[in-house]
Amino acid sequence: MAEIVFEQVSKQYPGGLNAVRDLDLAIADGEFLVLVGPSGCGKSTALRMVAGLEDISAGRLLIGNAVANDLTPRQRNIAMVFQSYALYPHLTVAENIGFGLRVRGVARQAIARKVKETAAILELSDYLERKPAQLSGGQRQRVAMGRAIVREPQAFLMDEPLSNLDARLRVQMRAEIARIQKMTGVTTIYVTHDQVEAMTMGDRVAVMNHGVLQQLAAPRMLYHQPANLFVASFIGSPAINLVEGRIDVADRGAELLLGSDRLRLPDELLDRKPGLRAYAGRSLAVGMRAEALAVGGAAGVSSTSISGTVAFTEDLGASLLVHLDIEAPPPRLDGSDIAVEDDVTDLGHHSNRGRLRAMVDGLAPVRAGDRLPIAIDLERTHFFDRRSGLAIGSIAG
Repeated sequence: MAEIVFEQVSKQYPGGLNAVRDLDLAIADGEFLVLVGPSGCGKSTALRMVAGLEDISAGRLLIGNAVANDLTPRQRNIAMVFQSYALYPHLTVAENIGFGLRVRGVARQAIARKVKETAAILELSDYLERKPAQLSGGQRQRVAMGRAIVREPQAFLMDEPLSNLDARLRVQMRAEIARIQKMTGVTTIYVTHDQVEAMTMGDRVAVMNHGVLQQLAAPRMLYHQPANLFVASFIGSPAINLVEGRIDVADRGAELLLGSDRLRLPDELLDRKPGLRAYAGRSLAVGMRAEALAVGGAAGVSSTSISGTVAFTEDLGASLLVHLDIEAPPPRLDGSDIAVEDDVTDLGHHSNRGRLRAMVDGLAPVRAGDRLPIAIDLERTHFFDRRSGLAIGSIAG
């Protein structure tokens, strides 16, 4: 096991493409860290630099306190698990798991012992004499993991290992991989574009975009305290609601203007987020998760409510995802580097009306065309600067 540290690591390809830019990241010994982000964000490139499959253009990479920039992949003692299982079809499960040890000249008895131990961890003991064609997709992925585990590497690197599995198997294998990592205690870097995988598996999650680390935090913090608009919009399903608002100071205190609706901002909220005071008279981006909204059933429109018209609903069984049109428009994002993972926000280029998504009980009598009050939990509302995209919190903007 080993700590892995990126110190201002960059990767630039011929032609000037910056795949990874000034990455500072420390993965603790025994930690399960997930790198997540959209396609082309640099996460797989970062992983391949750890493996030695990509040269480092600038900065230092440390594996176990040793600079690894110029070490060959073999010298790094790193095991990779890829999207494709890459199993030898003519070999048994036992032979596939022990293949790397046999190539290294390990004694036959030692190989047999390690394969048996590894198969027990992976719950493959009953399948050791089978060929890959006789296994399910999940079993094949476990064999690929066994081939990595048996080497007793310093770290595991996993690049989209569940992409080839169906939805049911992905859920099962997420739990399996997390269990195996805890049992072995091996430092693990796991790459995925699936934010559900990231949130359910990682001790910490590193969100990347355009080759830049956006935020590194525990899953719960990413969801409840996103550092910027990109993280807020990328993490969470359904995606966070984003609209444009304005801070106004009236006789009765500070208010948030959403279209023609005015919501009084509690003093406690302003005390926790004093940066909001600097936005008096200015517009900003307002983020609200679906669970922070309560639709219908309110006695009129209160000081923490706005009105919306149901555009359509999505029946999810136990709940309804209600899409509501409101007067407040989507946020105008002035920063060229701000990228928001939300198709609804893109409507802002064509409409002065925004749309919110709220979750209600699956049996709620909500229909398209209904005009309903939408109560907003301001304590769970997020505020972002329109130009930088940064969250507005304890530091004045």
